[in-house]
Amino acid sequence: MKGDPEQRAVLLGEYIVQHGATVRAAAAAFGYSKSTVHKDVTFRLREVSPGLFAQVKAILARNKAERHLRGGAATREKYSRLHQKVQAGRH
Repeated sequence: MKGDPEQRAVLLGEYIVQHGATVRAAAAAFGYSKSTVHKDVTFRLREVSPGLFAQVKAILARNKAERHLRGGAATREKYSRLHQKVQAGRH
């Protein structure tokens, strides 16, 4: 797969569309760096498969718009777990 960046771009694009995945999730699933995945789905995919590129672009835009919500939820969960540990230590 490393020899054909265009084929890799299509494979990554299909994965992102099927799973609604983030660049980070796609990179982890395939074992590539986030920068490689990002370059593949934003530059290479545009030339290889414009239709798939449009779908990926929409998903990445949605993920970008929602990322502050995911970050806030993760922080809330972190401090909730920390608070539970403190409460459990007091009893």
